[in-house]
Amino acid sequence: MKICVVFAFAALGLISCGPSTGSGSFDKLTMTQGAHHDKIAVVTTFSTLNSFVEAVGGSYVTVHNLVPIGASPETYQPTPQDVATLADAQLLVENGTGIEVWLQHTISTASNPNLRILILSDGLKHIDHNPHLWMDPVLASLYAGKVARALSLMDPSHAAGYRRNAAVYQQKLVALQDEIAKSIATVPPQRRTMIVFHNAWQYYNDRFGIRTVGVIEVSPGQEPNPSYIASLVDLARKYNVRAVFSEPEYSPKIAQALAKSAGIKTVSDLYDDSIANNARVHDYISMLRYDTGVIVKALK
Repeated sequence: MKICVVFAFAALGLISCGPSTGSGSFDKLTMTQGAHHDKIAVVTTFSTLNSFVEAVGGSYVTVHNLVPIGASPETYQPTPQDVATLADAQLLVENGTGIEVWLQHTISTASNPNLRILILSDGLKHIDHNPHLWMDPVLASLYAGKVARALSLMDPSHAAGYRRNAAVYQQKLVALQDEIAKSIATVPPQRRTMIVFHNAWQYYNDRFGIRTVGVIEVSPGQEPNPSYIASLVDLARKYNVRAVFSEPEYSPKIAQALAKSAGIKTVSDLYDDSIANNARVHDYISMLRYDTGVIVKALK
């Protein structure tokens, strides 16, 4: 039987599940970590979350990722290697809010009695259960703070380092927010509209004053019917939408068909659920900076 410990910072406490044998108790495992000064073995569910753990954990952690770069965490099918990775992990960092629908079975199969689980979206306000909170730099800063608290609880001897790293990273996110806001401000207000492939952009758009006019894929993995696409074409014309935005991990065919019908262009190289295998989109900050440049160019 698996024992798991879930960090629940919204309630300022910890929720544990599993048999009360004491072998997986939080206090015992924390003292063991602190005594040996080992690096904490952290696993993140998808690559965007890696940035927060690497920035805050620094040299005190090793970080592995489950969903490969370029794949979608919403439709991912876990592998036997993922089970093995979780079996050896000390901390699992997931987003939550339903984006990793495949995860619970993988955790159960790994049967790791020492695994702690940090759910980054817990306690934060969601928009219609949309899981993409990290796309807002303000909420990403809260993610970084949660990572710092979790690592500090597991490794008190390096708590000051985690807090320091988090503070530095959060300052970078403040600067990023200001940079994005100034860039979006160069777009005339009437042109700040988007139709997107899947609704990863709600929090970003709400933060920076862009209207999400429509979403092609309402449910992950389910293609829309022709009448729904026709309604999006009407919305594109009504609100003077200049482009349909999609991501490299999705087929561009539907977006291209919609754009052709509406007489607008297709942008298929935005990143949100995954970073890229190139230097210009190698982490969260570079991802949002790159995305903003692409969006502003398309809207202007």
